[in-house]
Amino acid sequence: MTDKQILAAREGLYFDEFQVGQAITSAGRTVTEADVVAFAGLSGDWTAIHTDAEYARQAPFGQRVAHGLLGLSIASGLAARLGFLEGTVLAFRELGEWKFSLPIYLGDTVRVRATVAELKPMGRLGGGLVTFKVELLNQKDEVVQRGTWSVLVKSR
Repeated sequence: MTDKQILAAREGLYFDEFQVGQAITSAGRTVTEADVVAFAGLSGDWTAIHTDAEYARQAPFGQRVAHGLLGLSIASGLAARLGFLEGTVLAFRELGEWKFSLPIYLGDTVRVRATVAELKPMGRLGGGLVTFKVELLNQKDEVVQRGTWSVLVKSR
């Protein structure tokens, strides 16, 4: 681990290895038509702004946008791919103050940046609570979604 940076790991980090201020950024992932259709089918949310190109053309964004919760789901998947919690996470405990700041358009490429914001030992649960400030960024480096995630992580 370098100073204030979490490196992508093959195995998860333990609670004791985290430091406030450490950050990690994922690779990018392009949001596709298939993603939106699959999410609509899974969630049952077929709202026209996401699924009807003609309707969306007349709406405020001028085109279809991805579901907000699809963006959150993609952020979760991008974070998981980094591996820094693989095998050491005990539970996802809290999603805090999640904001949907800008639309995610079909064709946008997003990535997630997670920064350790707070550490709270929880010995009776076998580890500690790591709270991350999480930002979902588009290809223009604009924050499209942001908030906090708190996860219970094993101690050594």
